[in-house]
Amino acid sequence: MEATKPRLGRGLDALLGETQNHHDDPPADRLSIGKIQHNPYQPRKRFDSDELQSLTESVKNHGVLQPLVVRAVADGFQLIAGERRLRAAQAAGLSEVPVHVVNFDDQMVFEAALVENIQRSDLNAIEKACGFKDYLDKFGLTQDQLGARLGLDRSTISNLLGLLNLPEEVQDAVRFGQISLGHAKVLKGVADPSRQIALCRETILKSHSVRALELLVKQQEQESSEEPAKRETAEKTAHVKSIEDELRHRLAVRVEIKVKAKDKGQFVIAFDSNDDFERILEALKR
Repeated sequence: MEATKPRLGRGLDALLGETQNHHDDPPADRLSIGKIQHNPYQPRKRFDSDELQSLTESVKNHGVLQPLVVRAVADGFQLIAGERRLRAAQAAGLSEVPVHVVNFDDQMVFEAALVENIQRSDLNAIEKACGFKDYLDKFGLTQDQLGARLGLDRSTISNLLGLLNLPEEVQDAVRFGQISLGHAKVLKGVADPSRQIALCRETILKSHSVRALELLVKQQEQESSEEPAKRETAEKTAHVKSIEDELRHRLAVRVEIKVKAKDKGQFVIAFDSNDDFERILEALKR
């Protein structure tokens, strides 16, 4: 089998461009499944069992229609792209599969695995982030360089990497589909990890939409910002409290005197109906 020289560039078609089937290309090689090792750089950690079962049934009926991409290693071949197809072929009991053999180094294998999953199978956001982080740590590239290699905006990579700063419980909620990437982005904007966890739990329990979570976070932040002002409010004297009581009895509604500072404050008179409003208004006019 002659290895195909890869052509790197933006996106999976460019990265694996010379491994794709074209009308004038020779047929793919076939390899014994037992000779193919799984990709050590595979970023996907969880595979949907229903989707895999459906693919297995298709493979039983029609075989593996798109060749797997592999590279030669010391003791056989190593998978580069086609993890789900390989697993389905194994589950279907196939003894061999079609392959294209390419000459990839470790970095190119890692890139191919990332791009295949990002573009074709939608890794969950945490798996993407972990894959990006592992790649950057292993090969010492910048986020800009990784974006150029994979055909992604730097901001996309940076935003996903930021999810890894979330508490483990929140990351797990994203991994298992309990909250969406949109929810995670909202929680990322909350500074306190304990609040992130509490909001995540409430989102799951009450099935909050992303918009509802945004409003909840905004409301809590507003209430939090009002707390210092409440603490600065001057303490009511017994005289002020007695005036409140007198007004409540006279007007038969809720009355509060808010003392802001020395010689400053507010009268707050509540009413629950139009009749209350008219009655209070008449009392104030006397």
